[in-house]
Amino acid sequence: MSTAVDPTIEAPANEPEANKLFRMCIKYQGSDLHLKVGMAPSMRLAGVLRQMQLPPLTLADMERLMFPLLNHRQRGILEEDGGVDFAHIILDGDVETRFRVNLFRARGRLSLVARRVSNKIPTFEQLHLPPVLAEITQNDQGIIIFAGVTGSGKSTSIASMLQYVNERERMHIVTVEDPIEYTYKDEKSIINQREVGIDVKDWDIALKHAVRQDPDIILVGELRDRETFSAAMHAAETGHLVFATIHAGTAPSTIGRLLDLFPRDMHSSLRQSLAFNLKAVVAQKLLPTTKEWADKGVTRVPTNEIMRLNPTVRKLILNEEDNKLGDAIRIGKEEGMMDFTESLRQLVVAEKIERAVAFEVAPQPEALKMALKGITINQPGIL
Repeated sequence: MSTAVDPTIEAPANEPEANKLFRMCIKYQGSDLHLKVGMAPSMRLAGVLRQMQLPPLTLADMERLMFPLLNHRQRGILEEDGGVDFAHIILDGDVETRFRVNLFRARGRLSLVARRVSNKIPTFEQLHLPPVLAEITQNDQGIIIFAGVTGSGKSTSIASMLQYVNERERMHIVTVEDPIEYTYKDEKSIINQREVGIDVKDWDIALKHAVRQDPDIILVGELRDRETFSAAMHAAETGHLVFATIHAGTAPSTIGRLLDLFPRDMHSSLRQSLAFNLKAVVAQKLLPTTKEWADKGVTRVPTNEIMRLNPTVRKLILNEEDNKLGDAIRIGKEEGMMDFTESLRQLVVAEKIERAVAFEVAPQPEALKMALKGITINQPGIL
C-alpha cells in the first residue's frame, strides 16, 4: 500500500542526496525508513509499512545514495561483514534528528533499514513503564540487564532510566555505544558518550578505559560475547552500576543466555558472580495499543517482566534452579517484581491493549485468562 508524499522535499546542496528520503521520514513522522533495490522507498507509519509514491530503486541508485553516508572504516566493515551499523544525523537549524541505520547486503544488493530516534528522551510516564524502574536506578553498584528482541525498545527504556538519574543525581555517566542513539544534555550529572569506531577503536578498549574514568554508571550496550560480559561484570564488581542489554525472551531465560557465552566448567563461578552482582533483569516487548490510545498518539506500549535479586532469586541462581525463577518473580510482587502475565493483565484492564493482542504474546495464556477473571494461582512452595 502506498502513501502520498511530497516529492518536492530536497536535501540542501551540501548534504548527501539520501537525506531527501530521511527528511521525508521526519516530515511524515515515520518510525523507520526502508530502502531496497527493486522497490520504492518505504516508511513505517503508526506501525504499518507504506511505500512512498516514488520510482523503485535500482542497484545504481542504492550505491549512489548509500556510499556517501559511510566513512572509510564503515565501508570496510560493510565489505568484510556484509552489514554495518551507524548513526546518521539530519540537521534542521538547531534541531538534530538521529537515525540508527543498518546497511546490509541481501542477495548481493544493498538494503537499508533506519530507525528514527526521538530528539527528546521520554520519561517513564511517557513510555508507560513501571514506576519501579526509578527505584532500580538507585542501586549504587552491580549490573542491570534489559532483555528483549531487536526493536523491543530496550535502548529507549535505558535512556529514560539514565535521564532520570541525570535530572536528580550528581553522577558521572559513561556510555559506550555503537552507534550513539540518544544524546544527553548534562543536567545534574556529567555524561560522556563514546561511539565505537569514532571515539574509540573497539568495545574492549572502551570498557577498559571506562573503569579508569571515575564513572558512577557505565552503559555497555549489548552483551554480545564473553569479552563484553566479562568487562561488564568486572566493572560491576569494582563498585560501578552497569547497564547492559541482551537478546533474550524472558527475565529467567536471561541467566541461561549469559551462561551460554561460556564453557560449562565456568558456569559455577559465573553463577556466583551473577548472584552477587546482578541487581535486576527487565524483559520487554512492545505491543500495539487500542484505537483509543492510538488516537491519542500512543501507538505502542511496553509489556515488562521484572526480576530483582532478592535472597530467593539469588539462592535459585546459585542452586541452578532457573526453572523456579518464574515462581520467585510472582512471589516477589511486593518487592516490585512482575511477570508478563501480570503486566499483560494490567495493560488489558487499563484498556491500553486489546485482549487478543495480550493472548497472542502471553507466555501462559491459561494463567492470563485466570488473572483477567481475578483468579490468582496460589503461591507455590518453591523453596
